[in-house]
Amino acid sequence: MDDSIEQWWSGGKFGLFIHWGLYSLLAGEYKNQRTENIAEWILHDLRIPLPEYEQLAGQFNPTRFDADSIVKMAKDAGMKYLVFTSKHHEGFALYRSDVSGYNCVHASPFGRDPIAELRKACDRHGIVLCLYYSQAQDWDDPNGCEDGIGGEEKDFSSYFENKCIPQIKELLTHYGPIGLIWLDTPMYMSFEQSSKLKRIIKGMQPHCMISGRIGNSLGDYMTTGDNFIPALPYPGAFEVPATINSTWGFNKFDTNWKSTEKILRSLVKIVSRGGNYLLNVGPTADGTVPGESVRVLKEVGDFMALNGDSIYDTTPVPLYPYDIDWGYFTSKPGKLYIHIFEKMDSAYLLNIANKPLKVYRLSDGMPLSLKERTTCEGDSSWLIKLPARGGSEIDQVICVEIEGESVVFEPIRE
Repeated sequence: MDDSIEQWWSGGKFGLFIHWGLYSLLAGEYKNQRTENIAEWILHDLRIPLPEYEQLAGQFNPTRFDADSIVKMAKDAGMKYLVFTSKHHEGFALYRSDVSGYNCVHASPFGRDPIAELRKACDRHGIVLCLYYSQAQDWDDPNGCEDGIGGEEKDFSSYFENKCIPQIKELLTHYGPIGLIWLDTPMYMSFEQSSKLKRIIKGMQPHCMISGRIGNSLGDYMTTGDNFIPALPYPGAFEVPATINSTWGFNKFDTNWKSTEKILRSLVKIVSRGGNYLLNVGPTADGTVPGESVRVLKEVGDFMALNGDSIYDTTPVPLYPYDIDWGYFTSKPGKLYIHIFEKMDSAYLLNIANKPLKVYRLSDGMPLSLKERTTCEGDSSWLIKLPARGGSEIDQVICVEIEGESVVFEPIRE
């Protein structure tokens, strides 16, 4: 992997996922029947006849879509990259495609190219533009995969060669440098097909990363299951795709919004274990981001503006030998960041081998007191006196500048 690519992704830690498509028009309901699954799967789950679903393209006219405001929202939230659904499983492309007329420029009254608009906005705001593409599942193409159903009756290679590869080439040709092609659900793609797709992507844009869901273990990093966080630090690069509520595409019935505290805990937990957090929003049919998503991202951004140094370009520390339920650790050379989510007067830590040089609250630089001593059992310990928390402060981040580049934990004494 090229070092410059690795830096923006591995150092950036936090990205915005955008799931948007014709399913946003249905918003979780078709002919008075609600989907019980994620909203973007409504075509599949409610077995909507294709001719009826395709008619939604004629209603797709999101005149309130504003690429600049969405990208600025991501930037203000502290995100460093943006992944947009160029084509989800439904098969409808959200860009100008000459491979298939089933796209928002040619088949809808909208007539605009959202990716071209996002390209300009990302360049203005310094956000890395990345594109999601469903390379195997395509429920509109007769030979595309459909949740692994009826594979023996399809000529998947026909879809793969005549739609998937040509559309990937379009995306890599018309929109400038793409930071990441976020592939999904490889289904029954062969090793040879995954390899060919990777060769094409890297051949056209060598610096473009590829998600772990290309299949056959050929991605540049590991993509976890949706909303699943590894229990322990993971030895390689990984990313957790996650939702703010329960679904990815917009569902008017889904009000199960995660709190800002839960989102921040997830962010810090993922980063502390060495991963990236790709957090999703699902715009409505008119192109706007739901208000609850906007609110949560604004509050996360308030935290990141003061404490981003404890997130960006950090590395996981070794596995701490004790179970603490009040927070997490992140680190940089010569620095240990202690993320404290509970209201406490002090933080007591055992078995840290590094000598502390300077201690302060990261958000404002307030100097703090740290007392070192050896316990009666012979273990080294730190006692950090904590300042009063602000009323809305969720994660109080304490920075300890240490002697030595890396954090070292002593083993538990027998």
